[in-house]
Amino acid sequence: MPRDKKLSGEERRRQIADSLKKETEPQKGGALAEKHGVSRQVIVQDISLLKAANYPIIATPQGYLYNHPQTETEKTTSIIACRHTKAEMAEELNILVDHGILVKNVIVEHAAYGELSGQLMIKSRKDVERFQQLMDEQEASLLADLTDGLHLHTVEADDEPSIEEAKQALKTRGFLVEHVADE
Repeated sequence: MPRDKKLSGEERRRQIADSLKKETEPQKGGALAEKHGVSRQVIVQDISLLKAANYPIIATPQGYLYNHPQTETEKTTSIIACRHTKAEMAEELNILVDHGILVKNVIVEHAAYGELSGQLMIKSRKDVERFQQLMDEQEASLLADLTDGLHLHTVEADDEPSIEEAKQALKTRGFLVEHVADE
């Protein structure tokens, strides 16, 4: 398509959605902006409008990802509770990905806001490294800082034994929370 032909916002959003559907890896907003000849802020707005139109697009630290519905060979999903410090975050995530786990998100329960979550979609040590680097560069706090380190992860694996092995490794390291003491 020639660059000089301006697309309508609706057509650009359709192309963005179609492009994300085809990709298996997250796509950075800047790359989408360059591809469509618009600013990154326009892409952010387009993604918001696509989400409002019920497109299953999620924003991860690695970029935008189309959340395809699971197929017949569904993965096993579980929610696990963990507690650790910011300095131990990468270790916790590496334990999970080393067991073939996809860490879909992090969730905390806030007293005023209720459930707060962040989409992670971390599946490899490289993803953990990138996330750690982003957290350091942005001097960002963990969501779990709001809850004295206590947080949940929605995780996904090929089978239940993988999740159980990962939970055991987290328990051995002292990261897994199986019950919370009354305070």
